[in-house]
Amino acid sequence: MSRDHHAAWSSSSLYFTVREPFPSRTTAANLVFGQVAADKPLRIASQMPVNGVIFSDGVESDFLEFNAGIEATISPAEKKGHLVV
Repeated sequence: MSRDHHAAWSSSSLYFTVREPFPSRTTAANLVFGQVAADKPLRIASQMPVNGVIFSDGVESDFLEFNAGIEATISPAEKKGHLVV
């Protein structure tokens, strides 16, 4: 398996990483990095009783609540952005 994890700008997939994968007595951090595509979304369920959040791009103030019982499905957006320089 290649360890080269570079994606082309035109890629229709994305990579994810878990920011702080702390295992506890009741949970584990088995999946901390991977690739997501339209036909292979990432599905996660929160087991955190309170103060759980999901955020992107390091902007913690722009978050979604992610407490126990909430499930999230993450996949690339259908709408594509274009980089203009």
